[in-house]
Amino acid sequence: MFDVRPVFNVVGLAVSCLGLTMLFPFVLDLSRGNGHWGVFLESSLITVLAGGMMFLATRREEARGLTLQQTFLLTTGVWVALPIFGALPFVLGATNASYTDAFFEAMSGLTTTGATVFNGLDYLPDGLLLWRSILQWLGGIGIIVVAMVFLPELRVGGMQIFRSEGFDTFGKILPRATEIASQIAWLYVALTAACAVAYIASGMRSFDAVLHAMTTIATGGFSSYDASFVRFGAATEYSGALFMCLAALPFVRYVQLINGQPGSLFKDSQVRMFFAILTFAVVFLTLVLWQDNELSGELGFRKALFNVVSIVTGTGYASANYNSWGPVAVVLFFYAGLVGGCAGSTSCSVKVFRYQLLVSAIHMQLRKINSPHGVFNLRYQGRIVGMDVINSVISFFVIFFVSMVVSAMALAFTGLDMLTAFSGAAAALANIGPGLGDVIGPSGNYSSLSDTAKWILAITMLLGRLELLAVYTLFTLRFWRN
Repeated sequence: MFDVRPVFNVVGLAVSCLGLTMLFPFVLDLSRGNGHWGVFLESSLITVLAGGMMFLATRREEARGLTLQQTFLLTTGVWVALPIFGALPFVLGATNASYTDAFFEAMSGLTTTGATVFNGLDYLPDGLLLWRSILQWLGGIGIIVVAMVFLPELRVGGMQIFRSEGFDTFGKILPRATEIASQIAWLYVALTAACAVAYIASGMRSFDAVLHAMTTIATGGFSSYDASFVRFGAATEYSGALFMCLAALPFVRYVQLINGQPGSLFKDSQVRMFFAILTFAVVFLTLVLWQDNELSGELGFRKALFNVVSIVTGTGYASANYNSWGPVAVVLFFYAGLVGGCAGSTSCSVKVFRYQLLVSAIHMQLRKINSPHGVFNLRYQGRIVGMDVINSVISFFVIFFVSMVVSAMALAFTGLDMLTAFSGAAAALANIGPGLGDVIGPSGNYSSLSDTAKWILAITMLLGRLELLAVYTLFTLRFWRN
């Protein structure tokens, strides 16, 4: 058995930090004379004490150099531990939620899925609404770090192709990883602030603008209203679509952009492909809405734009009940949710680069069949891609769709109809949020599902957010051997 103490050291520190962030909604409720502030003070004390004891008990085992096994365990351990404590304000607070519902909501927040089990969001205390947004905002910045630092080293799902992307390609401009991480953090804050300003300018209340800015940049989709974006106007929808797109682009490209490499963003092939997919989907859906006279003119374009961007980026906001747009639109939304944004962004799902590598691998194989003696190299971003990357990507696709089917069948056994089961499994695994149908669609939520179904979905969210293999590896015997 390898030494797990360095892992618990880092997990304890992360839990303590989460407890400290609970003081923000505490201060908000206290300043507004809301008696709900005690919930966050109590939750904060419990969380900080639990995390602090874990940290102090292993303080001599700091993670100065984690092994591969410890890194796998840490990546999953943090994402399991944080929702356990992040659920406390929901259990103790005004929602009076069961621990199942509270854990589901916290996991949905930290994985930036955006599925909710709470009704009456319009009437919840401001502190709880802020806490939901904080969970997603922390999850958004957290997954950028995981995608840049951990997943490439763990060689998960083809992410090893980006092992040098975040650090080695900067040359003399940014020689240290800490400097890159610092700039990404500032960019994340700056984008959130810019989004909040745009929402305020579009007519949102300041408080709502801050909450929605946090969940927009995190591509999480938690709203402070049951109706999500249905209650907002045209300017707000356009602002939301813009910032969801910006959040779905590789943050490392923004760092390069501000450090004297202005062409780096659109030289990235996954960025170009991402916008090509969005353009096609928006134009196609707009034409469908115009043809069916469902929504005409600018209204049809705007609804198509906002909702397509929301689903493709995995944000999960809704500004209309697109279940009523007909079977073509429903099918489009199902497959659009399986696309995702770019690697190194807050977006989720399969990711554009994997589709690019899969198509290139198929094309290379066809060329080999036609020219058996030829020598062919697969290239991505101008670099030769090794077979380990190709095999990893293909394995990811197989495991992704097998996991989706298994999750859907498990949900079906809880009594859900097949549309709800399959769309729920896809929405959880791709971290989208809303599914399809009347139950978990854009006009519904997950509150009516059984506890068993909620636990299945919570586990599925975790699998999807950590790119599946980072979690599955923990369940192999070889992993636990010395």
